[in-house]
Amino acid sequence: MVRGNCTKVTEFILKGFTDYPDIQVLLFMVFLVIYSITLLGNIGMITLVRIDPRLHTPMYYFLSNLAFVDLCYSTVVAPKMLVDLLAERKAISYTACAAQICVFCMLIVTECFLLAAMAYDRYVAICNPLLYRVVMCPRLCVRLMAGSFLSGCVNSMAQTTGMLTLTFCGSNVIDLFFCDISPLLSLANSDSSINHVVLLAVTYLTGVFSGLIVLISYVFILNAILRIRSAKGRLKAFSTCASHLTAVTIFYGSALFIYLQPSTKYLREQDKVVSVFYTVVTPMLNPLIYSLRNKEVKDALRRAIERKTLSLGLNS
Repeated sequence: MVRGNCTKVTEFILKGFTDYPDIQVLLFMVFLVIYSITLLGNIGMITLVRIDPRLHTPMYYFLSNLAFVDLCYSTVVAPKMLVDLLAERKAISYTACAAQICVFCMLIVTECFLLAAMAYDRYVAICNPLLYRVVMCPRLCVRLMAGSFLSGCVNSMAQTTGMLTLTFCGSNVIDLFFCDISPLLSLANSDSSINHVVLLAVTYLTGVFSGLIVLISYVFILNAILRIRSAKGRLKAFSTCASHLTAVTIFYGSALFIYLQPSTKYLREQDKVVSVFYTVVTPMLNPLIYSLRNKEVKDALRRAIERKTLSLGLNS
């Protein structure tokens, strides 16, 4: 219950990483480099898929959308984090905090289901290669993509609406570098038990449902790969899904670690490290993983550079 004498919070203070200026400057430089690589890598991936006709396939359709989601949710967190690392007062308004939670909750669930859709795509490509073009038709790809975004929007509305019903009039210090729903619930002066139930339910349902799609897809993929007689054939088949499997492991591992463990003071510093990994580092790693381990992407990049070089040579 909320006490009668309650001055509502109009802003929150983000505690961030450390109070030592020297370390803050070092972190600023590190995260600035990471965010710059994130922008360059994801925008580059989107552009490459768009301009190269050979990449106009279901796999790269999903990959370009993954790059878009990574670009967006990194941008939701990173710019404010960078500003706060150099600012004396790390404040964020109530409205801006709600907006950050709204967009972030939408994008993180969207990415979960998008990774599941990509796992299904790899399952069809390896287990039913002759039917791949028929099954993974443009209509199905668009529906899977729309379903991923719709799931994200439902989660966003549920979490944001729940937050807006809460009252904050005590401590306004969030022990994190961005507004996340879990630490914010602990600051509420009104009853937040329903919000905690919704958060856990969404986390379990999203993680379990999308995770099962990924797991089942890879069980069938592994079974199909093991049936291939030649070692070269097995290696080629596995290489087509190795990048996706790496991205799934990194994303699901870090995200589920945050939202399924109990919140304690002892684990908060550990939470920050893991939060940095899935909000800032993972969006940088995904385009690198898919480009460095993918011959088609490397070939498309080489062709794009050659066309640009030729164009500049003709104009000079």
